[in-house]
Amino acid sequence: MAVEAVFFDLYETLITEFADGKRISKRSYDYMDRLGLSDAEFKQEWSIRFERRMNGHFPDYHSVIRDILDSRSLPYPQEHVEFLYQSRVSEKKMPFHTISKEICRMLELLRERGLRLGLISNCSEEEVVSFGQSELAPYFDDVVFSYQVGAAKPNAEIYRLACERLSVRPEDALFIGDGGSDELRGAGSAGLRPYHAYWYNTFIESGYEKIHQPLHVLDIIESI
Repeated sequence: MAVEAVFFDLYETLITEFADGKRISKRSYDYMDRLGLSDAEFKQEWSIRFERRMNGHFPDYHSVIRDILDSRSLPYPQEHVEFLYQSRVSEKKMPFHTISKEICRMLELLRERGLRLGLISNCSEEEVVSFGQSELAPYFDDVVFSYQVGAAKPNAEIYRLACERLSVRPEDALFIGDGGSDELRGAGSAGLRPYHAYWYNTFIESGYEKIHQPLHVLDIIESI
């Protein structure tokens, strides 16, 4: 197998929302005051819409909140919703300000080897609004955000689309991710060779080969 491209997951693979086991952001939203829902009620409603948030059924944060409130026969307080949206955007910006130098060095070395680099991320709009201005963006030949393409990991369609956009066969590509959303199995089912990024998130177990340090990705490439 000649590796021609490497695809990466984003959150907890190239960036992390945690430091010393704690979430970086001090998220604290008074949903009862702003939306008329308890924290538990909001989390339940938010969670059951996960797949539809990822696959673009809901085009943005505001449409998710409107759907939640409509389902509860609650009014839509535009000012409060905008405050919550901007707060979430700010929260999701944080990991892009603390990108590891080792991550950047890994990507730099992969590009020096002539490999095409792609990103496949399950995300909604507000989670990646800062990607384009981040240190990561210049390293990638193409970026696939699930909410934009109408498919999310582990659906084989999103991996195949990513390969088509880089003009690479799945069997000539690696996928590296922390394993969330069953993404490693999905990558394997789509024909890519999956590897488990185990440098940030060590709470997900899998039967796939683990990579414990970003620069060890280069060792994997050289061994194939």
